[in-house]
Amino acid sequence: MEIRTVGIIGAGTMGNGIAQACAVSGIAVVMVDIADAAVQKGLATVAGSLDRLIKKGKMTEPDKAAALARIKGSTRYDDLKAAQIVIEAATENHELKLKILKQVDALLAPEVIVASNTSSISITELAAATGRADRFIGMHFFNPVPMMALVEIIRGLQTSDATHDAVKALAERLGKSPITVKNAPGFVVNRILIPMINEAFFVLADGLATPEDIDAGMKLGCNQPIGPLALGDMIGLDVCLAVMQVYLDEFGDSKYRPCPLLKEMVAAGRLGRKTGRGVYQY
Repeated sequence: MEIRTVGIIGAGTMGNGIAQACAVSGIAVVMVDIADAAVQKGLATVAGSLDRLIKKGKMTEPDKAAALARIKGSTRYDDLKAAQIVIEAATENHELKLKILKQVDALLAPEVIVASNTSSISITELAAATGRADRFIGMHFFNPVPMMALVEIIRGLQTSDATHDAVKALAERLGKSPITVKNAPGFVVNRILIPMINEAFFVLADGLATPEDIDAGMKLGCNQPIGPLALGDMIGLDVCLAVMQVYLDEFGDSKYRPCPLLKEMVAAGRLGRKTGRGVYQY
C-alpha cells in the first residue's frame, strides 16, 4: 500500500513532532486534536522547529513553506478519512486511548492501518478495541521526534506481516531507523531505561554519591549523553514512577519495585523540569 497521507491524533509534543517528520519527508499530514487552540499550538511548534533548522543552515525558507503546506490542522476526526495510516499520539492514558481508537476505527475504511505511539500500553489490548487487529501496530517514536532516529515497531499478537512491512517502510521514508519488537510492557528501550533510572534513585537513596557524581559516573563511564537522574527529571519523575508500577503489576517481579525516594519526590510534587524541581533545581 502506498502511504500518501498520514493522519495523526494529538497535536502535542509527540503528535506535532511526527507531523514535522512526515511533512519534511514530503508526506501530507492531517493532524487532529480536540481543541483548535491545541491544533494551532502544534502548528506553531512545527514552524518554530523548522525556523531553528533554517538558522542552522539545514533548511531553506521555501522548504519550510512547502513542509508547513503539507500539514492540515483539524478538530474533526472525519478529516482522517484522507489517510492511509492513522497514528494515535494522544496522552498516555489507557481509557482515553481506547475511547479514541474505537471512535476512529468506526470512521476509517477497512484497509487503513492504525498505529499507536504508546510507550507502555499493550498493543494487543489496544488492537482488540478495534475491528482491524491485523492492521493495528505500535509505532513508538522517541522525543524529540525530528531529532531521534529510533522508531520501535511493535507487533501485537494479530498484526499481519503486510502491516508490519508497510509501517517499517514508512519509518524508513521518514529517515528513521526502525527496530521490530514483540508486544510486552515497556517494549525494549523503556524496559531497560526506566529500571536504570529507578536504580539510580536507589543509589542516591543509599547515599553512595551525590546526584552530580552519579550522573557524571554514567556519562563518563558509560558514554551516556545525559545522566540517569537528569534524564528522569527530563522525562518526568511521575512518568518514571507510573511506568515502574506498570512493570511491577504486569510482571509481578520485585526487581521492578519503584524506589521509595522516587515515590516520595513524586508525592512532594517534585516531578522534574516541568515543575522546576526534581532531583535538580531548574
